[in-house]
Amino acid sequence: MAVQLRAGKRSAMNILTRRSVLRGSLAVGAAGTLAPSHIANAAATTAEVWWVQGFAKEEDAAFKKMVVEYEKASGNKIDASIIPFAPLGQKEVSALTSGIVPDVMEVYDPELAPLAAWDDKLVDVSDIVETQKADFTPIAIDSCYLYNNATKKRSYYMVPMKIFGCPFHFWRSLVEKAGYRISDIPNTWDAFLDFFKPVQDKLRAQGIRNIYAYGYQLTANGTDPVRLFNAFLIAYGGKDLVTPDGRLHTDDPQVRAAAAKAIERLTTPFKEGYVPPGVVNWNDADDNNAFHSKLMVMDFDGTISTEIALYDKKELYDDIVTRGLPLGNDGKQLPSQVQWLGPVIPKGAKNVAVAKEFIKYAVQPKVLNEYLKGGLGRFMLPVPEIAKSDPFWLKEDPHRTAYAQQTLLGPTVPIYEVFNPAIAQVNSEHLFSVAEFDVMKEGMAPEAAIDKAFKRVEEIFAKYPIQEA
Repeated sequence: MAVQLRAGKRSAMNILTRRSVLRGSLAVGAAGTLAPSHIANAAATTAEVWWVQGFAKEEDAAFKKMVVEYEKASGNKIDASIIPFAPLGQKEVSALTSGIVPDVMEVYDPELAPLAAWDDKLVDVSDIVETQKADFTPIAIDSCYLYNNATKKRSYYMVPMKIFGCPFHFWRSLVEKAGYRISDIPNTWDAFLDFFKPVQDKLRAQGIRNIYAYGYQLTANGTDPVRLFNAFLIAYGGKDLVTPDGRLHTDDPQVRAAAAKAIERLTTPFKEGYVPPGVVNWNDADDNNAFHSKLMVMDFDGTISTEIALYDKKELYDDIVTRGLPLGNDGKQLPSQVQWLGPVIPKGAKNVAVAKEFIKYAVQPKVLNEYLKGGLGRFMLPVPEIAKSDPFWLKEDPHRTAYAQQTLLGPTVPIYEVFNPAIAQVNSEHLFSVAEFDVMKEGMAPEAAIDKAFKRVEEIFAKYPIQEA
């Protein structure tokens, strides 16, 4: 999804793919305001915590600072491992499978918590989430309310800490070099997307050969292509592919038509030469690297990691325009699909009491705000009142402002994994990416490609019946 702050393209790719684990107690000196209201002052105890490594070094520094402040306030110790996101996901799956688990795991993979909750492998954390309900945005709370197939009911198995949506990112200088102004860009879905085709045409007419309109992730790698397809599906009226009751609606003509339209609108620019041909083999970092090299004018990608990677290069940072979703073709606001990140406590954890105490400390609104601000705002604070009152989120930076308005203050919907973990297997098989390939490479009609994909989706969902007790 991103490259590390202050790293060039080559070194950033090395950072994202290395299997190193930064391990230690993180017991380095730090100062700051403590929030001891959730500290039990029990006998000093150690909890093992696995946390995702940030793409900017500031994110890791902010986490370490928060840990030190907790240790100082509680007398407990946090044995923390900071692990790159891909190896962390593999390590967490292995731990849940073997039963040899830490006390706290931060979940980055959108599929892990819903699947683990289904399999009854997570500790119920309703007592923690109850402390958040008064302050946190409802979508953050609701997204952690997951189905347990053993108990046949939903409960809170994850604690929300961070949320993010997927904005558009495009280069102001390239739009203007093509003879347009940013104010010329339309604000309805199809018109907005279509605007970038003549931008490519005019730039190429000026002799810029290696330039494309779009950085669409038409690939079967990572999570970016899933979010891309879902955004197009929702824009064309297919939001109810999976509903909050966990039911699949592939038999709904509106959903089928929206899915076929999404496939058509994503694949047609590829066939017409407006998307780099290499996207079919990209991973979640490649679109960021390509965007930074100005291979394309516009990209659609989660968080503002695209911008933060250039935070210290002010001219480039200021040249990027971050924009939330345009209006739908009917002129109405489109909901943004929002994903969460946060900690879970796996069953088998040796120190659940300290694990819960640490999480309660970390999710206090003021503590959480300082932590996320320290990470440059790559993830959105899920506390609306603080975000509205703290200039950091809405007044000091146009990228963060657009991001906050889309992810926190605008209309939102959860990712489908919240409703039914069957979608996790659908996405692991990249069925909608395969549908795109069927159109782009095999010449299949979008409707036929979706019918093929839906047939497999239905087979998968049959294995995950939601039956409330």
